[in-house]
Amino acid sequence: MKILDKYLLKTFLITFATVFVILFFIFILQTVWLFIAELAGKDLDFFLVIKFLLFSMPRIIPLVLPLSVLLASIMTFGSLSENYEFAAMKSSGISLQRAMRSLIVFISILSVVAFFFANNVIPFAEYKFINFRKNIAQSKPAMAIAEGQFSDIGDYNIKVNKKSGANGNILTGITIHKKSNTGNGARTVIKAKDGELISSEKSSILKMVLNDGYYYEDVIPKKYEDRAKMPFIKSYYKKQIVNIDLSELTNIDLNDSSVTNTNSMLNVNELRYTLDSLNKNLDNDIISFSENINQRVRLNQRTLKGNEKEKIKALPNDIMSVFDATEKATIYKMADSNLSSTLFSIEASKNELKNKERNISKHLMALYEKFVIAYACFLMFFIGAPLGAIIRKGGIGLPIVFAILIFITFHFINTFGKRLSQEGGMTSFMGAWMSSFILTPLAILLTYRATNDIGLINFDSLFAPIQKLIQKLTQKFLPNTNKN
Repeated sequence: MKILDKYLLKTFLITFATVFVILFFIFILQTVWLFIAELAGKDLDFFLVIKFLLFSMPRIIPLVLPLSVLLASIMTFGSLSENYEFAAMKSSGISLQRAMRSLIVFISILSVVAFFFANNVIPFAEYKFINFRKNIAQSKPAMAIAEGQFSDIGDYNIKVNKKSGANGNILTGITIHKKSNTGNGARTVIKAKDGELISSEKSSILKMVLNDGYYYEDVIPKKYEDRAKMPFIKSYYKKQIVNIDLSELTNIDLNDSSVTNTNSMLNVNELRYTLDSLNKNLDNDIISFSENINQRVRLNQRTLKGNEKEKIKALPNDIMSVFDATEKATIYKMADSNLSSTLFSIEASKNELKNKERNISKHLMALYEKFVIAYACFLMFFIGAPLGAIIRKGGIGLPIVFAILIFITFHFINTFGKRLSQEGGMTSFMGAWMSSFILTPLAILLTYRATNDIGLINFDSLFAPIQKLIQKLTQKFLPNTNKN
């Protein structure tokens, strides 16, 4: 390795390490801010809090690493250009591509490491992080209920608007959905103005004392045609006690790991295996549903004998004219009931298939993201290095502005692509790679302009046509301005 390569690599590594540590610390503070409500004042020892943060750190890497590469590239090459070191290199016959050679090798190694980190470390840390949060909630029942969102506890989904009190046991704005025993969603809803959470380490029962609320319960009529009316029971109560059995939750050790169904916990091989199973399951459901609907609506097909064919030919064109008014009413009623039942089955199956397609899309996104993070390191380097050479500014001023604008654009497009693919607006591949596809031409353009010593924006190409137009108009309308 030549002296120049060592110098550039050393300069870039120092800047990259500094930027990475600062950004990592900032994102860790953001994580602490997001989960401070779950950690503060819950009688957790220092070791558990540190363990909680350690498990949350790897999920930050996909955000910090590309931004660190981008900012370090702009700052390094901007500082070299600002101090005329690149001018000295070019005068010695060293091009920008030659100067970037050692850094390209480093970024290649960094991309490979980023892929293996995303494929192995992040799934394991996500697995531990989610289980650790779940186990903390189980060991501290008061933590099991979070503000502003539904928390799954036993047979109940509980949401509170606000928690207060020394241990967060005073609840305000309570909504409880009780799960149905048949598995058809929640048919019982309990609302309360406020309440109190009472628990004991010696008991597996979590007691909720509710005040001033309403009790709603859906009623399922025996007759199918009456179900469209959606009847329900409503009652008011001054005080009510809900007992939640936590025996299955509290008897779990903190080192136990029982949550395994999240796509972010799987590596590439596991995702491919899971996707194969999910796709087969979806195909089987579609075939089963089509056969079921076909059997419901089609006529029974069988070979007709000669006398049966003659009877069918003898039937009138208006088949309903054969029946009297009472029989017609019975037939119409039966047909309407069958039609409603079929439509209800189609709608329910449609929603179920959509949910399965979304689940497949999420697994595909998790698979592609492991490769996107590796490519993002390359992309941000080839955007940042030429951009720094063009703007010729080092330090933490203008480079930070450019880095933040580019990274926000990258992150916004990436998030937009994910949402759009999950809703079926585009394929999962395009959703995951859309930000990379859009910013790759920018990287090529900046590299070309920096290599050929062209500025960021060629103002001559913008103003030259305007100047020519002004000259023509001046000569046309003021022909004697240059004459005495």
